[in-house]
This record gives sequence, C-alpha cells and structure tokens, in this order.
Amino acid sequence: MIEIKNIEKSFGGVKVLKGISAIFETGKTNLIIGQSGSGKTVLLKSLLGIHTPEVGTISFDGRIYSQLNEVEKRELRTEIGMVFQGSALFDSMTVSENVGFPLRMFTNNAASEIQDRVDLVLKRVNLVDAHHKVPSEISGGMQKRVAIARAIVNNPKYLFCDEPNSGLDPKTAIVIDNLIHEITQEYNITTVINTHDMNSVMEIGEKIIFLKEGLLAWEGTKKDIFKTDNEAIVDFVYSSNLFKKIRKAQNKEEL
Repeated sequence: MIEIKNIEKSFGGVKVLKGISAIFETGKTNLIIGQSGSGKTVLLKSLLGIHTPEVGTISFDGRIYSQLNEVEKRELRTEIGMVFQGSALFDSMTVSENVGFPLRMFTNNAASEIQDRVDLVLKRVNLVDAHHKVPSEISGGMQKRVAIARAIVNNPKYLFCDEPNSGLDPKTAIVIDNLIHEITQEYNITTVINTHDMNSVMEIGEKIIFLKEGLLAWEGTKKDIFKTDNEAIVDFVYSSNLFKKIRKAQNKEEL
C-alpha cells in the first residue's frame, strides 16, 4: 500500500499539487486521471521520488520516504518497477538483454539465474519467441509487453505505469490493460497507472483518483463513475458521446 497525505508541490511559485491525500491499494490497479495540467504527472513523479513535495508525506507500507536514509531509499527503489510511456527500451539490446538489465544492474545473481528469470517473465507476457530480436524488429504492442516484463523481472512490490497505452491501437491497448491487471493480482503488487485513456478506466479502474487543477476532485471505482453526481468527473468522463450513451443505457436498466 502507498499512502500520500496532504501532498503539496510548487514550481516557480505556482502550486501544482494542492494538499492531495489518497491511498493506493495493494493487489489493485490504482488509476490517476485528469486533464493536461491537472497535476497527475507531477504526482506520479513525486511517488517515484523524482519530485520532492514541500508539504506532506508519501509512505510505502508504512515507510515514510522523506524519513529514509540514502541506503534505505536505494533499497526501496529496488522494490519498484516502472513502465514508461514510450516503453524506453534500449535499441541496441535484444529483448532478452532489455528485460535482464535491472537484474544485471541491481543484483549479484549468476548469469544463468538471470536468464531463467528473464525466460519466466517473457513467457508470462506471451513473448516466448522474441528473445533475440531488437526493439525495432517487434511491434509497438510487443515492445510494451517487453517493458512490462522488464518492470516485473525484479519481482517488485510497487509498479508504476505512465500512459501505458500511448500509441497503441484500441485492441492492443485492451490486451496491455488486462495484462497489467492480471500481473497486479498474481504478484499482489501495488500498481499505480497515470492515464488519459477512458477505456483503461472502464477496463481496469479498481481505484481511481481524479485530479483537477491540482486538487483531488473525486475518487472511486469504475462502477462509481456511472452513479456519481460529481460535476467535475462527469464533465471529464462524459465529454465522450460513447460514455453518455453507456450511462443513459445503464440508467434505463436501473429504472
């Protein structure tokens, strides 16, 4: 579990995060949504330790990040997996080498142990025949699965995903969503996803926080979205005609 309390962050005198408090639950897909400029990327980077809030605390299963020493912070980072927006694979490395990179960097495991772990996670993301290919030889969806495999190769407690469906077609995006959701449950990971994809919200939104102008304007589940009267989240979600039709249909069924 990750808990944030009263987080405030400013840049150049402008407050971007304005006292946000939330809990990201273990074994669930926790989504951060909001319009551009709402503060969701700054919040994600704060969770990752890239930004340091001026006010508030971030705790990882009771460990308050700002109170950890450098050794403890390094240990915590080894418990974190990250899926970047553009996959961020090394072009000159094979799929196998990309996935094994965190193990070579942060462990003293033997080469055979590393390869066994790489084989296992590549099998888990359904990439059993791509070991020796380089990123340019595989599709965008396959690259994303490689990125997920690399993120979980170290058996993390916490998984962060920044716009994991960026650049993917709708069908492939659903595959990636479901894969992240399945892995979250199987490994009992605290997964936090920064996304603007409303299809992802409706597919895997077990816990959703909605930011607006640096404030936590709403939180709930994908089911709660169809029932809420919160104007901020309604305006954001139902700007899509598709979601207007879905909500209208659901309201008719309830009647």
